[in-house]
Amino acid sequence: MYPWCSFLQTVCQFVKNIFTPVVNMTKRLYRSAAVIMAGTAVVAVMTFSSAGFAAGGHNALTAYAETSDGEVPDTETLDEAMEEIAGETQLLTEAKVQLRLTDPDNLRSGQLLVGDTIARDIQEQDAMRQEQKAVIEANAKETERIEEERRRLAEEEAARRAEEERRHAAAEAVRASSVISFSDQDYEVLKRIVEAEAGGCDMKGRILVANVILNRVRDGEFPSTITDVVYQRSQFSPVSDGRLNSCSVSEKTVEAVNRALSGEDYSQGALFFMNRIRSRSSNVSWFDRSLTYLFQHEKHEFFR
Repeated sequence: MYPWCSFLQTVCQFVKNIFTPVVNMTKRLYRSAAVIMAGTAVVAVMTFSSAGFAAGGHNALTAYAETSDGEVPDTETLDEAMEEIAGETQLLTEAKVQLRLTDPDNLRSGQLLVGDTIARDIQEQDAMRQEQKAVIEANAKETERIEEERRRLAEEEAARRAEEERRHAAAEAVRASSVISFSDQDYEVLKRIVEAEAGGCDMKGRILVANVILNRVRDGEFPSTITDVVYQRSQFSPVSDGRLNSCSVSEKTVEAVNRALSGEDYSQGALFFMNRIRSRSSNVSWFDRSLTYLFQHEKHEFFR
């Protein structure tokens, strides 16, 4: 529509520019200009008609050409004719577009296109909702897992504190009835040396090792605290090989230490013990030569 209108307007303007400045224009010249304009309009209308537009009437310019009495038109008349031609051209084009839109085949194609578009949009929205639902469920599961882990850690921490409080209460009870005074460090060191030396022994064997440590604390030939007795140079192998700090104290060992601190004693005053199979021959010779043998329990021999 717009290219033809532009073309016709350009032609009209071109003619006006040519003939308007001419002052002494002859009637024949005006007639020639009118014929050119009319011919151009007719060609345009026939072109649209041949493209499928049925037009039984006449446009403004052909009507003018048929009814004109041969007088020379003025410039305003030409402008009005051109505007009418442009208007009818626009109407013809819009009619052609409307015919195409109302064509049954085009309607079916358009309906299918719209249906496919709507279906695709619905699928995309469903996929988006499913993805959002999956994300929400994943976040909910992660939040639940974090909360469960937090509850588990809180329960473990509460259990650990309760166990510490229980052991502390037991240690205080033992301290109150103990045959010797000891510090928290002494208590921890005594549990570790008994575990390292007699962790594989029965209850009596563990109590016997604790008895030997306590006998040394009370004897004037040895240091006066449990920690100093255990760490005295070249006395207990778990100190030199690191087992004293790496061992994990069992409940059985804790019970044995508490019983020994409370006065349970099977040692007969023993100040030394050894495992003959695991000891160096030089140490075994020194034990046999320099100490008094008292008794043997499991793999340990006790001396004074």
